[in-house]
Amino acid sequence: MTTAQEDFKIRFAKTLQHIEQEGSKDQETMWLLGSLAADLADTTGQTSWSAAKATMAPQASQALLKTIVAEGNEHQAGGRLKAAYAIQALGASLIVSTQRSDPHMVTGEQLLDALIDRAVAVYRTSKAATVN
Repeated sequence: MTTAQEDFKIRFAKTLQHIEQEGSKDQETMWLLGSLAADLADTTGQTSWSAAKATMAPQASQALLKTIVAEGNEHQAGGRLKAAYAIQALGASLIVSTQRSDPHMVTGEQLLDALIDRAVAVYRTSKAATVN
C-alpha cells in the first residue's frame, strides 16, 4: 500500500466516524448532502447516490472529483462549513470506490453510501412534501 493510500485510509476512517457520530445528527448538513447527491443522481438518471456512482465511468468520476474538490475549497474559504462538509462526504465516497481491494474500505464505502442514500431519500421526501 502506498503512503497516499494509507493517508486516505486514515482520513476516511476519521471522516466516516465523524459523519456517523456527529454529522448525521445535523439536519442542515444532511439536507445539503441529500440535495447535492440527489442532483448528481438525477444527472445520471438514477434515484440514489450509490446507483449514480455505480454507473459513472472512471473519467466522469475523476471529473466530478475535481469539481468537488474545487467547490469544497470554495465553500471552506467562504465559511460555508456545512456545505464543505457535505461535499467532502461525496468526494470521500468517490475516492473510496477506487480502494475496493481493501475489505475494510469496501465496508466503509457501503456505510457511507448508505448514509448518503438515506440523506437523498429524506431530501426527496421533504422536497415532495413542500411541492404538494
